[in-house]
Amino acid sequence: MNTTGRDLGLGHEEHPLLGHRVRDIASGTEGEPMTVVREEAAAHTGPRRTRRAYICPERAGGRALPTALGSIESLAAP
Repeated sequence: MNTTGRDLGLGHEEHPLLGHRVRDIASGTEGEPMTVVREEAAAHTGPRRTRRAYICPERAGGRALPTALGSIESLAAP
């Protein structure tokens, strides 16, 4: 799966999992990714760029939860 999306501006990008049900492997949270963004994260060697997905769980009151893009998987049947 190609995970490099077209730049939509303001750090947001397209991704094939947007609009589909996913699971965050790290937390077990299930929901729909609302956006994928490129962000700058602090590291001991200095700032680095990272990609993060914001998942809106079904019962979280509309609050999107951030997670590493690499830790989400599709819940759709193969």
